[in-house]
Amino acid sequence: MLTVVSDTHGVDDHRLEGRTLEAVREADLVVHAGDFSTGDVLDAFHDEADRLLGVYGNTDDADVRDRLPGARTVEYAGVSFAVTHTRRGGTTGLAMLGRERGADAVVFGHTHRPTVDASGPVVLLNPGSHAEPRGNRTAHAELTPDGHGLRGRLVSTAGDTLETFRVPGSER
Repeated sequence: MLTVVSDTHGVDDHRLEGRTLEAVREADLVVHAGDFSTGDVLDAFHDEADRLLGVYGNTDDADVRDRLPGARTVEYAGVSFAVTHTRRGGTTGLAMLGRERGADAVVFGHTHRPTVDASGPVVLLNPGSHAEPRGNRTAHAELTPDGHGLRGRLVSTAGDTLETFRVPGSER
């Protein structure tokens, strides 16, 4: 399973709880779309996840920025993800990042709003925030292989499925 989280905004711990903590611990890969805030929070994630790949966000300190890129490409089960915290140009800018990187989907954060948009040439996935929902539900994303892509769901910290979706893999 691939678990996607974002916008922790912690000081010294991962702020994971409930289903989100379970999903991070169970995952083959955890992707974090930025705003850990401090290096201690990044370290706390490394302690919980077997494999963690992340990017820095706009609130991350110098320690996090020195250790993580602002954007990266991640492969999981034959699906390619461009990962960033935010991008100028909104959804158009995010889709352009995905096309530039040859990705099937773009993972991003920043808005704290769990969202999936599969209407364009690449799927746009924001897992929301598991710790600072800012008027939204706490959330993360879980994705599992289903043959020629990934089956996904946005999940609340309590374990409720908020939305289901699919990310098709490309023929490479």
